[in-house]
Amino acid sequence: MNKADNLCGCGDYPLLKSIKHPSDVASLDPEKLPMLAQELRQCIINTVSKGGGHLAPSLGVIELTLALYSSFDFEKDRLVWDVGHQAYAHKILTGRYENFHTLRQKDGISGFPRMAESPWDHFGVGHSSTSISAVLGMAVASDLEGDGRNCVAVIGDGSMTAGQAFEGLNQAGDLGKKMVVVLNDNEMSISSNVGALSSFLSRKLSHPGLTRFKKDIEGILKQIPKIGDDLAMYAKRTEDSFKSFFTPGMLFEALHFTYLGPIDGHNLEALNDVFEQVKKLDSPCLVHVLTKKGKGYAPAEENPTYFHGVGSFEPETGRAAKFKGGLPSYTKIFGDTLCQLAEKDEKIVAITAAMPEGTGTDCFRNRFPERFIDVGICEQHAVTFAAGLATMGYKPAVAIYSTFLQRSYDQVVHDVCLQNLNVNFFLDRGGLVGADGATHHGVFDISFLRHIPNIVCMAPKDEAELARMIATAIDYDGPAAVRYPRGVGVGAILDHNPRILEIGKGELLRDGFDAAVITIGSRVWPAVEAVEEIDEETGKAVAVLNACFAKPLPEEELRDIFSRFKKIMVVEENAKAGGLGSAILEFAVENDLMDGHKIKTLGIPDQFIEHGTQKELRAELGIDKEGMKKSLMELMKV
Repeated sequence: MNKADNLCGCGDYPLLKSIKHPSDVASLDPEKLPMLAQELRQCIINTVSKGGGHLAPSLGVIELTLALYSSFDFEKDRLVWDVGHQAYAHKILTGRYENFHTLRQKDGISGFPRMAESPWDHFGVGHSSTSISAVLGMAVASDLEGDGRNCVAVIGDGSMTAGQAFEGLNQAGDLGKKMVVVLNDNEMSISSNVGALSSFLSRKLSHPGLTRFKKDIEGILKQIPKIGDDLAMYAKRTEDSFKSFFTPGMLFEALHFTYLGPIDGHNLEALNDVFEQVKKLDSPCLVHVLTKKGKGYAPAEENPTYFHGVGSFEPETGRAAKFKGGLPSYTKIFGDTLCQLAEKDEKIVAITAAMPEGTGTDCFRNRFPERFIDVGICEQHAVTFAAGLATMGYKPAVAIYSTFLQRSYDQVVHDVCLQNLNVNFFLDRGGLVGADGATHHGVFDISFLRHIPNIVCMAPKDEAELARMIATAIDYDGPAAVRYPRGVGVGAILDHNPRILEIGKGELLRDGFDAAVITIGSRVWPAVEAVEEIDEETGKAVAVLNACFAKPLPEEELRDIFSRFKKIMVVEENAKAGGLGSAILEFAVENDLMDGHKIKTLGIPDQFIEHGTQKELRAELGIDKEGMKKSLMELMKV
């Protein structure tokens, strides 16, 4: 057995090994495609079971992927996956089979399409709902070049809920350029009767010959004196009514898309037939396919939510791999604390953007369903919706991953902060998130929030402080944001009733004589450990200030630090540009505190950070305990 035989886990994949170029899929005997689909499924299951990943979405589009590569030539044509966690089979078929075992590992294959990784990844997609806009841009470019490319977007039904998807559809229908949108609908069940009839209607009503015939008939009807226009309109309405009775395509037809479907997304023959028809159209087309998340792997089919993004598991049973520990995650602490506060305050409303489990608000949904709102993948709407609630005296808790709040920056500024409304943002995954990589690291929130007037920004050092900050944000009469990291805490004991913190008050955890470290959030306890080891090894005493607040800064404590120490280091798990270190330097300059001080800042440099474990990335960036020790020793010249 050669090296490639076992890279994706146990088992042999003879058909996969035979795919040396994506075009080999099209030349494969159609009868072998189901076998290739099975090999793809097994390869993906074995790989994800070892290192985690987005399993259910990728298993659901195996046949769709094969049909696309059987029908189109993506060396010339263009393909964009939305969102990119559907793209594992695409990666395997485009020259990355032998390296697929490195999926989401440091220096390995990204979990999302990435243009820098492969020429077959035509657009990077880590955040959802961007594919239609991107593909429309490609289609317009193709039209300008006159090269006749087919430009295809594959978008999930969840991604289709976002406003940008409809903005793209609206513009595409208006421009009328040749492009294909494949709507991957994995929420509906597949009915063979309705599916067969819809497939028949789609093929017949969209056939190029019939399309030309309809245009000719319309022209003839319009030439009839006096009643021609009315007859043409009646004929069009009759066709639309007939199609809408059997298919859900009228919305897309109204946007000037030719609608085909619903099609069984696991029927290779039906998919290939439809895509062959699509290629002959010269205007926007939407193909509606029905798929099943986790298809072909029983545990994922039964629990697609769990297997949407999963850690290591036993491939035979689907049971999660056992890990030592047992400390609760910051996500769970947030959810439990919010529920605890909501029991006493009926004005608290929880809002999430299609991620109740991911943000920990599922417990709130179960206990207070009337005060829980999942808006779908609509972060912009979520923020303005929360602002509307706040105008009526409610206390909305908007739970969104840090990276996804970027999508609603304008709403945070104008709809919340400008009006000084009591909207609370709870930003999970603040900092480095690990294997999901550059698109998901939440390393910009301090930078893009702290310069907005009226907002308060906090980050806890541990679980107990997170609970206090949640209570503080809810109590504060104005916009507030709490960012906290992915993963488990340090084992801090929670207060029975989380106390309200004083806004803009820091916490001196350790005093010293030789230097000071100012830090916040996840870097606080590693900083304490670093200075304790320095003390033991060198006798140097270094103070540690937990800033607690990135805005407003703990000015009293900062003045004390600058008055007593000439050597100061600031550490954060946020972009250095505009982050806590930048804020402290601005404060020192504006208050004439820079009198012979030597200041070093540690954080995320001016670059996008790729995937790897949190431990690996923190070490590489020098913001773990060892990195802090090294920088402090250099600062003190020990």
